[in-house]
Amino acid sequence: MDIFIQQIINGLVLGSMYALVALGYTMVYGVLNLINFAHGDVLMVGAMVGVTILKIIQNVAPGLPGVVKLIIAILGAIPVCVAVNLIIERVAYRRLRNAPRLAPLITAIGVSILLQTFAMMIWGRSPIPFPTVMPQESFNIAGALISQTQVMLLILAFLSMIGLVLLVERTRMGRAMRATAENPRVAGLMGVDANGVIVMTFAIGAALAAVAGVMWGANYSSAQFAMGFVPGLKAFSAAVLGGIGNIYGAMVGGILLGLIESLGAGYIGDLTGNFLGSQYQDIFAFIVLIIVLTLRPSGIMGERVADRA
Repeated sequence: MDIFIQQIINGLVLGSMYALVALGYTMVYGVLNLINFAHGDVLMVGAMVGVTILKIIQNVAPGLPGVVKLIIAILGAIPVCVAVNLIIERVAYRRLRNAPRLAPLITAIGVSILLQTFAMMIWGRSPIPFPTVMPQESFNIAGALISQTQVMLLILAFLSMIGLVLLVERTRMGRAMRATAENPRVAGLMGVDANGVIVMTFAIGAALAAVAGVMWGANYSSAQFAMGFVPGLKAFSAAVLGGIGNIYGAMVGGILLGLIESLGAGYIGDLTGNFLGSQYQDIFAFIVLIIVLTLRPSGIMGERVADRA
């Protein structure tokens, strides 16, 4: 039973990070019908900026509480990630809004490679260890352990997702985003600034990716220039699993994907006795994704995309 609880905790932690990144994918797709495959590398930028800020804090103010250090790192990473994503939108995507779908897709892949190259030039090729800022004591839950870093990650992910829901459902900008996603032409005729909505969408996605990036690095204790590819791919899969373009679907898909990976890795590894599941944990998520899309192509909660007719 304690193994099951431990894998549930691990799955929730992993799924929360997937969900934060998946929200960036699904928001952009809902408004633009565009898959921003460079979004995983925005997570990488957040992690690399976060580890740089943490190292500075460790030298300047080592006595600060660990929670405060991580919050400062996140607050420093957010504007950098937002700036990167807005530059990507302005330079790479804006001119391709009415282009054939293959052009933005190839451009996104090119931007991803470009970001990785710049990160390699700035921070180097070797993994950078994340400073240990949170206390090492773990909480015991029915025999399972959860670190203080993971607790903070879950809290931040929960607050971020709740904040996004309130923004989309309760604010004027949220109504403009929903109107643009529903029918951009009609929204424009009603006075909605489509460019402003798109810019805000990219900015919000980048902020969520920054939170996920810093906490990903803190949870796994390292950051590296190519670290964003696999989490980005998994987060995209989570968005598709939940229903691309559906904000709630991205959240559900991310959490579910994390649970599937964790439970599959834990139980297969336990049955084989050689951690086979841990070595091949990626296959469990994609097997379930294939099954779900075969039976329900629109995802678990349904696909929401803009009406371009």
